[in-house]
Amino acid sequence: MKESSSRKEIIRLAFPATVENIFQTLVGFVDTLLIAQLGLVAVTAVGLANTILNVYLAVYIALGVGATALIARSIGAGDKEAVAYQVRQALVLSVGVGLLLGLLSLIFGRQMLVLMGADAESLAGAQAFFYWVGGLTIFQALMTILGTILRASGDTVSPMKMSLLTNGFNVVLDYFLIFGIGSWSGLGIVGTALGTVLARLLGTVLLYRKVQQTDLAVDLKQLFHLGSPKEMVDLTLPAAAERLVMRLGQVVYFSLIVGLGTTVYASHMIAGNIESFTYMPAYGLATAAAVLIGQALGKGDILTVRRVAFHSSAYGVAIMSLLGTILFFGAPSFALLFTKDLEAVKQVVTALRIDAFNQPGLAVSLIMAGALQGLGDSKSSLYSTVIGMWGLRVVGVVVLGQMFGLGIAGVWLSILIDLLLRAIFLTWRFHVKIRKLAE
Repeated sequence: MKESSSRKEIIRLAFPATVENIFQTLVGFVDTLLIAQLGLVAVTAVGLANTILNVYLAVYIALGVGATALIARSIGAGDKEAVAYQVRQALVLSVGVGLLLGLLSLIFGRQMLVLMGADAESLAGAQAFFYWVGGLTIFQALMTILGTILRASGDTVSPMKMSLLTNGFNVVLDYFLIFGIGSWSGLGIVGTALGTVLARLLGTVLLYRKVQQTDLAVDLKQLFHLGSPKEMVDLTLPAAAERLVMRLGQVVYFSLIVGLGTTVYASHMIAGNIESFTYMPAYGLATAAAVLIGQALGKGDILTVRRVAFHSSAYGVAIMSLLGTILFFGAPSFALLFTKDLEAVKQVVTALRIDAFNQPGLAVSLIMAGALQGLGDSKSSLYSTVIGMWGLRVVGVVVLGQMFGLGIAGVWLSILIDLLLRAIFLTWRFHVKIRKLAE
């Protein structure tokens, strides 16, 4: 692939993926606002359920990592038989995992929620929400993997369109099912659960129909002719472990931040919500890098692999540095959108101004993780997450935040150190892999 072509392909794939991520984040905010109208107990109930459901999502995304690497590589190599096998493997594995987690949700849902800290007041609502959304999590599994299959083929536009339609449908359904219409008073928390499930069902149908219109179409008669799924499982397990390590680390990390005081914790969460929009371009570029590098690897085109990694990272650093500049100078205005408490505003501004310097490291770490996944390496990201989350962030909060008394500045400085070292480590791992491939 020519250098100019690789640049165009990166933008072509990254832009729709970025738009999709931004829209999903916005819908999450709208959903939270709707649920908040039911009261704090409802917010707590749905939040507790979503904490567990986010672990399920992490497993599905991990399966998507393995599917992306293998399908993209086989497409690049022109091996249609391997592509067909891998698409079937991804679908069957996602259905199996989705059904298993759904069954666990129905049988042990109450116990899981109690372990998460649900009290008598929030348990009933959390259980009702979790039984519906967790019990039918198979639709989330299928949506995730069908979207992954399309992206691996180089189509990021269709998943974006389906996501816009599905999430828009979800918001409309939520409004009417939560609050009702006319004389009907609605279903409250159960309404938002039903809205989520029905929207995911719609998304599954739309994405499946789109896959069936492409060269990746699944012959249902051959669905269980899988070959050996060992390679996909081998890629999926480290990716799943990485996300579980991250989730567990966040629980400990957040509990340590709570120990710094309520204002510090609230300010940290506000800063995190604001920051969540800045890294969407990096996620889009990481998706593009994983797909294009996987396809180039299948063709044996190592030069294109290098180019895609370099250009994706360069675009990421440029875009994220610009967003970091906006964060730095716009921090007071952004903080005031979320709180009028002067001490909280001051702390949010401190966090965001440190975070402005995090952006280049965040861009490189996310994009290089995607590049390595395209090469079929999901272990490097696991290693970097274990070291970064447990060795740098958790320890950093204790040392900088508590022992040195830096408070929220210590929290975000530990994030800065983590992202910088993670970017260096993943870039080094990528170059080691490339040198081995070039030998």
